[in-house]
Amino acid sequence: MGETKAACTIPTVTDILLATDSDALADEVEAAVAGTHMLHRVRAGVDVVPAIGEVDPGLVLLDLQIGNMGGVAACLAVRHREEMGDLDERPVLLLLDRDVDVFLANEARADGHLVKPVDAFSLIRAVEAALADDIKSE
Repeated sequence: MGETKAACTIPTVTDILLATDSDALADEVEAAVAGTHMLHRVRAGVDVVPAIGEVDPGLVLLDLQIGNMGGVAACLAVRHREEMGDLDERPVLLLLDRDVDVFLANEARADGHLVKPVDAFSLIRAVEAALADDIKSE
């Protein structure tokens, strides 16, 4: 008679913006986050700030090596626009080529980084930590 039904919790899907000109890297990221997040991709660093304005992602992933404007410059552009009040603050992770590139990630004021090649488990763990504001770089 007095049965109560448990509330159904629908998981939220967070938009993630990926900036890379590498189809292989885009495929790896898509496979890792599919089903839990919506991935949007730009192929040029110069397109990152306008895409953030359109998509309003909860997280930005930047490949260090993007043809026309690399991940460091794109990250700095995002940080500058946040400081100017043009964009809301959001976590940014850099996808690095080598361990020694950590210096570049720090200089770009990225919230965290992963060194490529990235495995799906490390990537999703970093994504979830960034979204939970508990970033640890790997």
